[in-house]
Amino acid sequence: MTTVYDFSAVTLDGKELSLKAFEGKVLLIVNTASACGFTPQYEQLEALYRTFAPRGFAVLGFPCNQFGGQEPGSAQEIAEFCATKYDVTFPMFGKVDVNGDNALPLFAYLKSEQPGILGSKAIKWNFTKFLVDRSGKVVARHGSATTPQALTKEIEGLL
Repeated sequence: MTTVYDFSAVTLDGKELSLKAFEGKVLLIVNTASACGFTPQYEQLEALYRTFAPRGFAVLGFPCNQFGGQEPGSAQEIAEFCATKYDVTFPMFGKVDVNGDNALPLFAYLKSEQPGILGSKAIKWNFTKFLVDRSGKVVARHGSATTPQALTKEIEGLL
């Protein structure tokens, strides 16, 4: 596997989707949760998506229940929460593991391409963000505390 476009994942509505569908776009790939202190970042993620989508940008959300059990809902509950609470229109995928033996292969790849602090490959919490350029190369990793809005200049530079 050489780029994020070599992977696929299941959407919240249960359909397998190849990330080739996003080829040529700048991507922000985020592990999300509905009951986390960082959950309000959905609002800024959606704002980035609406602002930059016309220029070839997408946010891809991957719900994860590995951090404090903060994403306990079903796919339907997650979809309803995102739509009603934050009016999320960017692509959301089914619940995944981002660490451990059952980690989604995409996240294993993202972590190997952009390790965390001191070379750690583990994702530490919800709302870790991976920025991917138009060629599918993972160019940056940002922790939970980095707000989506703080990535605006970095995203503009890739567009």
